[in-house]
Amino acid sequence: MKAQLGRFGVVGIAAMLVHWCTVAVIVPLGMVPLLANVVAFLVAFQVSYWGHRHWTFEAADQQHRKTAPRFFAVAVASFLVNEAAYALLLQYTPLDYRVALVLVLGGVAGMTFLLSRHWAFR
Repeated sequence: MKAQLGRFGVVGIAAMLVHWCTVAVIVPLGMVPLLANVVAFLVAFQVSYWGHRHWTFEAADQQHRKTAPRFFAVAVASFLVNEAAYALLLQYTPLDYRVALVLVLGGVAGMTFLLSRHWAFR
């Protein structure tokens, strides 16, 4: 479990960096942060799914038609929490959109790990 949690952290940080960098690149191009967050989620999902499938949960022998929809459901649930918290932080705090995003991405990681471990990749 300890090694799995460590691998989850490495993959999660990689996905978080992809997510954050995507937002940081497209917001200055004129996209509003909440919409940029949706785009970034879809990009970072690829890093997260493949990393967790092949390394964190070692579920490469499981069929994609089982794991992909389950993990996508977990990711969407986590993203909905992320987007709601992000919207609240953007509206009610003076935080920069990049700082607020780091806080919410880190905040939903535990929920994602538990749902992934006990359901998506089982």
